[in-house]
Amino acid sequence: MNHTISKERKEMLVSFCKPLGLRFHNYKLLEQAFHHCSYSNENFYEKLYNNERLEFLGDSVLGLATADFLYNDMSSDHHEGDLAKIKAVVVSEKTLAPIALKFGIDKMLVLGHGEELSGGRKKPAILADCMEAVIGAYYLDSGFEAVEKYILSFIVPEVRKVQQTGGKDYKTLLQELFQQKCKRTPVYELKEISGPAHDQIFRVCVKLDKITYGPADGKSKKEAEQNVAQMAYKFCMNTHINKQFCT
Repeated sequence: MNHTISKERKEMLVSFCKPLGLRFHNYKLLEQAFHHCSYSNENFYEKLYNNERLEFLGDSVLGLATADFLYNDMSSDHHEGDLAKIKAVVVSEKTLAPIALKFGIDKMLVLGHGEELSGGRKKPAILADCMEAVIGAYYLDSGFEAVEKYILSFIVPEVRKVQQTGGKDYKTLLQELFQQKCKRTPVYELKEISGPAHDQIFRVCVKLDKITYGPADGKSKKEAEQNVAQMAYKFCMNTHINKQFCT
């Protein structure tokens, strides 16, 4: 199918690529990566124009690049199970969806009317799938070496997080620390929501007994809570004041 890209849409695609270091030769591949099946299902003449095949390909490319990095990065005394555990975390929907929001994929998605109304732009599954579709498109466009460089730019920091935390997210780590010291749980408080409906910023603080940490921002409430939990956990561990939680 010969899908035409408008001048305005082409400018959006170029603007999306620039901060990520992506250099597409064929922007039609990238455009298809943003087309969710809900759009093709609602448009008879574009029933086959969606990102599902690109997502299928991108999932495998992402897995290969990640596995190759882990194999070479981690010493031989780490068993296959150690590598598999880290890989499972960093290529998961839970990891990819926030990265997709950070990259602005939510703004680029082309959705069907029903999916748009149901908040599809913020759905983790749709965001993560689109991340993989972009990877698939870039692989077809520029080859493995180029797409591997792109993948490692966001996967390596996630690998380091898992290596540091044992695969636990910061909300879990902070809760375990606080419960261990005080037998209570952290309290998260949403302070502010700003920005237009399609691009909201959430600001959250966390309270540990009488001490409040934050605020921290995120593209979703969950992301903001993770960010402020990370802030509080690192502060407490680095300053060795974790024994002074309870008053």
